[in-house]
Amino acid sequence: MHLVVTLVAIVAAVLATTALCNRFDLSSPLALIVVGVIGSYLTFIPEIELHPEVVLLGLLPPLLYSAALQSSLVDFNANRRSILLLSVGLVAFTTSGIAVLVHWLIPGIPWAAAFAIGAVVSPPDAIAATAIGRRIGLPRRVVTILEGESLFNDATALVGLNTALVALKSSVAWYLVVRDFGLAAGGGVLIGLVFFFGIGLVRKHVTDPVFDSGLSFITPFAAYITAEEINASGVIAVVVAGLLLGHKAPIIQSAQARIAERMNWSSIAFLLEGSVFLLIGLQARTIIADAADDSLSGGRIALICGLTLLSVIMLRLVWVFIARYLIVRPGPDGQTGMRPPWTYTFLLGWAGMRGVVTLAAAFAIPTDTKHREVLLLIAFTVTAGTLFLQGMSLPWVARRLRVPSPDPTADALARANLLHQAASAGLTRLEEVFTHEDPHEVGETLRERVRRRGDAAWEQVGNSDELTPSEIYSKKRRMMIEAERARVLEIRSTGTVPHEVVEEVLAMLDVEESMLEYSDREVDKVRPAQAPTSYEGGCEDLQLARPAVEPETAGQCDDCLAVGSPWVHLRLCLVCGKVACCDSSPLKHATAHFHDSGHEVMRSAEPGEYWRWCFVHELTG
Repeated sequence: MHLVVTLVAIVAAVLATTALCNRFDLSSPLALIVVGVIGSYLTFIPEIELHPEVVLLGLLPPLLYSAALQSSLVDFNANRRSILLLSVGLVAFTTSGIAVLVHWLIPGIPWAAAFAIGAVVSPPDAIAATAIGRRIGLPRRVVTILEGESLFNDATALVGLNTALVALKSSVAWYLVVRDFGLAAGGGVLIGLVFFFGIGLVRKHVTDPVFDSGLSFITPFAAYITAEEINASGVIAVVVAGLLLGHKAPIIQSAQARIAERMNWSSIAFLLEGSVFLLIGLQARTIIADAADDSLSGGRIALICGLTLLSVIMLRLVWVFIARYLIVRPGPDGQTGMRPPWTYTFLLGWAGMRGVVTLAAAFAIPTDTKHREVLLLIAFTVTAGTLFLQGMSLPWVARRLRVPSPDPTADALARANLLHQAASAGLTRLEEVFTHEDPHEVGETLRERVRRRGDAAWEQVGNSDELTPSEIYSKKRRMMIEAERARVLEIRSTGTVPHEVVEEVLAMLDVEESMLEYSDREVDKVRPAQAPTSYEGGCEDLQLARPAVEPETAGQCDDCLAVGSPWVHLRLCLVCGKVACCDSSPLKHATAHFHDSGHEVMRSAEPGEYWRWCFVHELTG
């Protein structure tokens, strides 16, 4: 009962703190640490000791798996050099640097113990970095590298820690360290591949989303335990399995299973991440009190902790610039066509927050190790210090460096273009299927639904404060669904319809409403954003098109005015200056102008927008 009450209290504290942070636009990870620190000094709150087994087996696998499922294997591969240099090279660099510093500052401490604490504080935390990074809108390439680094650096650090712990009992040759790391990494990759192929094979024959969800829940724990049993890296096994299963999910899972898995893991990750930050704070009183009993003076302990924190930050900054300019030398970004500026590198170096793995790993240091309490306090100081110092200053640093966050309007343009390409493929397939007469006009119904979906995407790109047809449709349809649901609930109360039938109808309404809500949220993201002044990509016609042309009739579509028809957004022909309405408008005069004149490229004629569209290649630029 005591354990259940404690777990419920932790979850309740996470929910309440997160709700308040969302209300006042605060960082929930940092707030949860503060709540935990305060709670650790309240007498009525029981002491909660952070056992390494609980974190490394109970928390780490599901958190890593959830992050891996949502990560892009394509983006990971594109940035693999940077990720490996950080997750392996930087961990080794930091471990060595901190080991030298600690051995110099703490008299009589064994080199093995110094390397152990170096390995403990070396890996940044995926949860902390991405939770804060996504909240403030860091560039996607920076977030991708941070995610990839944090998925694999725990494996490097834990192998280093295990080697150091063995060295505390007996000497270890350097080549054995390299061998152990190679075996752990290779074994982890192998186990991850085995679980990927095994789970993938089962999923191809599974149609029940509930069964699929159950399979998903056991995957990270099974992969982790299996790898650890053969002395391989459980972290790497979980990450490899998660990356590959997430990448192949559209092929090996049903749509319902993918939706269920996404929602389930989002909920699990939310609760576990919040609990992790709360647990970090709850360790404060115990760690500080134990360190106060050490033979070292309080001033010397404070100096050791402060210098270690400073060194951890500086070592990372030094390494990222060395790696960038001497090893990686990144090429142009695939989306912007430009080399990442030095400001991206500095942000990457500054976003090195530590997390619960650092604290949990520190508790694995044997109790008879000299100055163990000080080593634990070092781990706590580095964890809390990086979270507060770097986490709180990261938004300010990003603003001062003028690092652009992802542009919702550019995303909307890319989304519209991608949906257009998908729709073209779907309509081509439809023409192949309907080779005979269509007396029920099913084909026309399908074409209309695809057209409406595409129109909704293009309407989000427009820089207008007026409601678009899709927004009007969403608003009216949601009112209808509300009335429909109310009527279904009235009928349910009579008991004349089986419960299963009622739930099925309610679920259908919920799915439709959730799609409308998602679309509305995307519109809310795009509407307040500045329209993009340019958009990289496109084709030769877009590159050769004149950047500007004098419009024939600025701000209006003459063809619409001639017949009294409204328009949604306006387009400008970059050959003759013709202004015409977009395809979301009733008469689609821009497309009609292309068919009549053959002029390939039109540009948005909305204020502040300069993106272009090629009718021939159906590409934006």
